[in-house]
Amino acid sequence: MTEPFPLIELHGSPEARGRLYGQQAAARIHRSIGHYAAQLSASGHGAERVRGWARSFVPRIEEFDADFVAEMRGIAAGANVPFEDIVLINARTEVLQLGKRSAAAAVPSPAADPDGCTGVVLLPDVTRDGLLVHAQNWDWKSECAETGVVLRIREENGPDILTFVEAGGLARAGLNSAGIAVTANYLESDRDYRQLGVPLALLRRKFLKSEYLAMAMRAAYVTPKSGSNNIILSHTDGVALDFECAPDETFLVHPENGIIVHANHWQSPVALSKLKDTGIANTPDSLYRDMRVRSLLEARRGQLDMTAVRDALFDDFQHPWAVCRPPRLSLGGNLSATVAMLLMQPQKGVLEIAPLPAINRNFTRYTLEGGAAQAVAA
Repeated sequence: MTEPFPLIELHGSPEARGRLYGQQAAARIHRSIGHYAAQLSASGHGAERVRGWARSFVPRIEEFDADFVAEMRGIAAGANVPFEDIVLINARTEVLQLGKRSAAAAVPSPAADPDGCTGVVLLPDVTRDGLLVHAQNWDWKSECAETGVVLRIREENGPDILTFVEAGGLARAGLNSAGIAVTANYLESDRDYRQLGVPLALLRRKFLKSEYLAMAMRAAYVTPKSGSNNIILSHTDGVALDFECAPDETFLVHPENGIIVHANHWQSPVALSKLKDTGIANTPDSLYRDMRVRSLLEARRGQLDMTAVRDALFDDFQHPWAVCRPPRLSLGGNLSATVAMLLMQPQKGVLEIAPLPAINRNFTRYTLEGGAAQAVAA
């Protein structure tokens, strides 16, 4: 049976939060580190080289938000692991790409397969109950079903945060008490990895640390990135925008008839006129995943809600290359799956998650307000 992701409550200073996190999630953090270290080792990269890559991001992170460095140092101390290994988890997209692109790689890197992901937002004016819904299928390595955790963070100087993340990471997808929610999808372009940018996981934590949506959107625009990424930001009062980010430029995709759906290919006509989408070769199913989800949602207009989004994200058209992906070999030879389905209603402060939803339809509800995680009927 697939286990629910554990809930970890954090409070205090950044370093104190990190220590609590590291102590409570130590086993899953060790598993995360071991997983990525093994992937990089299989490509010919030893621990010291990988830790050197991780260290190269620290000055950039320090400049971006020094609290993040303090929190990562606390996690490392709490879990009794090297600091660089926690940086690796938070910069794993960037480090895996460095491994792939390094001339020292003895063999092609199986570690650099892209995250999949299909993201959805329903604006309040199209939902049955008038509440915004923000959701995602996170497609990645199936082993990460054993490394995910949910963090409930009591911030001293900002909104409280509820986020799902790989153990040791600061954020992946989630919501905050100011009504902001975020998900992200892998994108790839011919501009990627020409500069050292802020790791994408830490950019998402910055969004969730924001009290105002405008400041989160500003961060999406002005923060230098190493690689491309798609970011969906929403606010419970009825605003949502999709940011297709190249490392040095950002392009907007607006809701269409009150709905955003985005997979792993570029949609903005302006972006496509200026850069080359280099990711479709590895994620060809992206070309129909967003169409499938949108058509399933459009068919239920007037009855749109969390259930409608959940049902659309369970779509198994072209199984196993489906919106809801069972564990299967990727084009890079890794065992890939929809690791988690996430459904959020930021107005209620609710996040529901099913691990490996293609083979497990048991959801767990986590709330920002407090209390233990609770099982929910599928």
